Amino acid sequence: MNLQEAASQLLEAEETKKVIKPLTDVYPDISVDDAYFVQLEQIRRKVEKGAVIVGKKIGATSKAIQELFQVEQPDYGHLLEDMMYVDGDTIFLDQYIQPKAEFEIAFVLKKDLKGPNVTVLDVVEATDYIVPAIEVIDSRIEDWKIRFEDTVADNGSSAGAIIGGNPTPLDGIDLTHIGMVVYKNGEFLTSAAGAAVLGNPLRAVAWLANSLGKYDVSLKAGEIVLSGALSTAVPIEENDTFTVEFGHIGSVSATFKRNSKEGSK
Repeated sequence: MNLQEAASQLLEAEETKKVIKPLTDVYPDISVDDAYFVQLEQIRRKVEKGAVIVGKKIGATSKAIQELFQVEQPDYGHLLEDMMYVDGDTIFLDQYIQPKAEFEIAFVLKKDLKGPNVTVLDVVEATDYIVPAIEVIDSRIEDWKIRFEDTVADNGSSAGAIIGGNPTPLDGIDLTHIGMVVYKNGEFLTSAAGAAVLGNPLRAVAWLANSLGKYDVSLKAGEIVLSGALSTAVPIEENDTFTVEFGHIGSVSATFKRNSKEGSK
């Protein structure tokens, strides 16, 4: 298969907001390594044009997400500076194609982490603080008809992140039992606990560091890591406001609107 062409197709889909057929249909022999090459090639081209990598996202860490997208293992993608928002922001939907919201815990690192052999203890020592987060996922693949290789190639279906404003050190916090409640437009939507993410979000970050190490990529001090959704992904519609409340680490909210002259970042 032509990996460079696959990267170009996904970049064009993102730019034009016109979806493409699943890469797993067009290139039935695509491997996971091929898919990560396609992702890294897109990021390389974006960085060449001035994009700044600010972190990584981990996807498909919970059973709810794995069942939704029919995948059996986690994946990851890159977070770029122009994808990031803060608590309370209004976000314009026109920059996305078929967006969904996920609700998770974000880690901010104070030390580099590079696999192999990164442990949960290493993650604890490398973490500066955690905050609540909403991730916007989007697919450049038509109708979200994705297999594992499709979402990997498509930057882990990553599109944006809203970061809460209450940095909390890990000291004394049991992430396994930390509770989360999500409200959509003021009404209860769902709840979950940290154990939904590979048993403990710390394990997800260790998994990420070790997986990235295979491609000679490290997590760097100052980077943000979205550790994975605690519950299933929810379609985002015009005028939706999501508010996510976590025990011990505060809350995060965002409102989604259609068109503005500013449109998107």
